[in-house]
Amino acid sequence: MELILNKKPKRPTIIEGFPGVGFVGTIAAEYMLNHLNAKSIGYLYDPAVPPIAIIHGKETRRLLEIFHAQKENLVFIHAISGVSGLEWEVANEIIELAKILNAKELISLEGVTSPDEAATSRIFIRSNDFKTEKEFLKLGAEKLKEGAVTGVTGALMLSGDHVNSTFLFAETHSRMPDSRASAELIRMLDLYLNLKIDPKPLVKQAEEFENKIKDMIKLGIESQQSHKKDEIQRINYLG
Repeated sequence: MELILNKKPKRPTIIEGFPGVGFVGTIAAEYMLNHLNAKSIGYLYDPAVPPIAIIHGKETRRLLEIFHAQKENLVFIHAISGVSGLEWEVANEIIELAKILNAKELISLEGVTSPDEAATSRIFIRSNDFKTEKEFLKLGAEKLKEGAVTGVTGALMLSGDHVNSTFLFAETHSRMPDSRASAELIRMLDLYLNLKIDPKPLVKQAEEFENKIKDMIKLGIESQQSHKKDEIQRINYLG
């Protein structure tokens, strides 16, 4: 896997959002980078990742793209579809990105399943930096004491000890896109980073925004499946 950067902002905070439980990381990152008018500064390339351009309205997105909000100096790593089988490679490139940019910290956004229905999703935290964890706890987050974390986030937790890393988990009751849980993540980040982002429109427009994310993810999955099918047919033909 190769990290392609067109710009190298100095000392940013890196926020990554990959599809997971409730797609809360993807939704939160999408909402924030749009709200902050973040611009694309690069992407992650791997031959195993199909060359798919996701077109949605005026936007054209890569499956694994990197954005920068200049005023706030935030770098977003945004994934439209999962990276099954490439989790370690992606995590290594994220850590490499943090080193190249001399990032202040890395914040991962994830979802955690809860059987309890509640009007507001709780936010759980795990961090390798005591001061950061203490600050989030003061803001209302709860310490994650038990659980199994998989995917890119799990790989980062196991290999990112030398990077100031914080993992935020929004409680969600659905495996479908959950904008309300994502809004709680945004609210917590807004307090921590003083971004002045209002998550209320995300809640009010939840259905519309969730449908947008669903469409983008569906396009990514269908395109990946089509790409794999074409590869199998090509191999069979050559065989």
